[in-house]
Amino acid sequence: MLYALAIFLYKMAVLLVSPFHRKARLIVQGHRNTFRILREQVEPGARYVWFHAASLGEFEQGRPLMERFRSQHPEYKILLTFFSPSGYEVRKNYSGADIICYLPFDTPRNVVRFFRHVKPEMAFFIKYEFWMNYILGCKYHHIPFYSVSSIFRQNKVFFRWYGWNYAQVLKFVSHFFVQDEESARLLATRGIRDNVTVVGDTRFDRVLDICRQARPLPLVERFAAGVPLVLVAGSSWAPDEDIIIPYFNSHPGMKLVLAPHVIGEDHLRQIEGKLRRPCLRYSQATEENVSQADCLIVDCFGLLSSIYRYGHFAYVGGGFGAGIHNVPEAAVYGIPVLFGPNNKGFREAQDMLRMGGCFEITGQTLFNAVVDRITADDPLRRARGATNKAYIESNAGAADEIFRVLGL
Repeated sequence: MLYALAIFLYKMAVLLVSPFHRKARLIVQGHRNTFRILREQVEPGARYVWFHAASLGEFEQGRPLMERFRSQHPEYKILLTFFSPSGYEVRKNYSGADIICYLPFDTPRNVVRFFRHVKPEMAFFIKYEFWMNYILGCKYHHIPFYSVSSIFRQNKVFFRWYGWNYAQVLKFVSHFFVQDEESARLLATRGIRDNVTVVGDTRFDRVLDICRQARPLPLVERFAAGVPLVLVAGSSWAPDEDIIIPYFNSHPGMKLVLAPHVIGEDHLRQIEGKLRRPCLRYSQATEENVSQADCLIVDCFGLLSSIYRYGHFAYVGGGFGAGIHNVPEAAVYGIPVLFGPNNKGFREAQDMLRMGGCFEITGQTLFNAVVDRITADDPLRRARGATNKAYIESNAGAADEIFRVLGL
């Protein structure tokens, strides 16, 4: 009853703010379209595998599995659902899935309607997604439910005294493919042992795939040509930019590629207002003018993972806010990575900090000192970057292990 009340209140909150909040409005509109999409696109008699990702980050973690299904088991069609617009709106045209839609709110009525349209043969939910009614719906329809790249911590609701009843839903998961031993240990405290395998994070497989398949970007290549030092700052927020830009302004020997997390006109103008050196938006760049700029502002999506290859070192944003973004996406290119202090909940960041390939930045003074150090000592910079590359490669293989355990 408490779970049902929480879902109801969340649904009502989204509906109430939707006229004034773009993300909420997209959720409402997307949910209304889900059953039409399923009604029109599900093929009778086809065999479906269902992948669900909350947002874009979880999608990237599930992508290696989807692509392996595509190549190794073409007899299956892929249904991909998202909860957040930041995932769906970016990947709604992803060619690796046959049907892509929002996942409606987890109410019994929605679950019944969902399974009325499609009954997949397997369901893979990525990382943190544990929607009780959908899990029970899979159980009722005898659909194996797999939790992939899941990671558990002591402070999660399942392991608090008030979360005991909700934790019972975990017992309906067919198999957990968790990231680390701590997650397996915590599941054991809830009596879940035999159906748990520690495989690591499928995100390492994804970033290696991206690195191997990284497309050349002629404009960025021309921008960076012949420059001794290029910093790629990815998924930056204003507090990150307030540290990066002053250093860049006072160091004419360095070029900067800045890919802000929020690409809105107001934010782009704020960035341009802080810069004291020639800058250019990617959307306005040409082969003739791009080399004349010192800062290239990436004002479009989908390029960052390939842009990191042109950097001598990287900064990953978010560490002065809710949390850092995708560190492996930069580290896979064998370059040192800097990020802010909110990184404690990210195992790969903590590992690379201990190994010396990454650096935690707490403010302007430390940022200046770290960048001065790694840019003045080229062998040191290369060695720290190689540490990151080796770490990523040594942790890859989760997707293949999942396929092995499932006998696929």
